Amino acid sequence: MLRPYIENQKIENQNFALTLFNKGDYEQCTFVNCNFSEVDLGTANFSECEFVGCNLSMASLEKTTLNEVHFSQCKLLGMRFEQCNTFLFTVSFSNCVLNHSSFYKLNTKSTRFEHCTMYEIEFTETNLTAATFDNCDLSGTTFMRSNLEKANFITSRNFNIDPEQNKVKHAKFATAQLALLLGK
Repeated sequence: MLRPYIENQKIENQNFALTLFNKGDYEQCTFVNCNFSEVDLGTANFSECEFVGCNLSMASLEKTTLNEVHFSQCKLLGMRFEQCNTFLFTVSFSNCVLNHSSFYKLNTKSTRFEHCTMYEIEFTETNLTAATFDNCDLSGTTFMRSNLEKANFITSRNFNIDPEQNKVKHAKFATAQLALLLGK
C-alpha cells in the first residue's frame, strides 16, 4: 500500500483523536488547531512543517521523523521525543506547554525553546549545545550528564543545573542565576 504524500497543505480544526490520521509523508504542511492527543504518529514523516495551537499530548512518536518542525502555542504533555527517528531530528518551540516530556539522549543542538512552560522535562544525556531557553519556566526539569555548552538561559527561570553533572562551558546565565549554579 502506498503511503500518502501531502505537500504544502494547511490542515485545520481536525480532531485526529476521533478520526483516522493518515500516516504518511508531510512536507511544508501547517496544522492549525488540530487534536492529536494520544494519537499514534509512529512512522509518520514531518519535514518543514508547523503545528499551531495543536494538542499533541501523549501522542506516540515511535520512529516518527521530525525534520525542521516548529511547534507554536501547542500543548505537548508527556511527549517522548527520544522515540522519534533521530536522523535529521530538528525541532523548535514557541509559546508551548511541554510539561512531563522527555528528550533523553537526543541531539537537540541549537534547539530554540521560546516562552515555554517546561515543568519536569527530562534532559538526561541530551546534547543541548547552543540551545536557547528564552523566557522559559524550567521548574523540576532534570539536566543530568547533558551538554549545555553555549546554551543560553539568561531569561529563563526555576532551573536547577549541577555543573558537576553537566557540561556548562560558555553557557550563558543572568548574574542573579549564578547562585543556582553555585548553590551546590
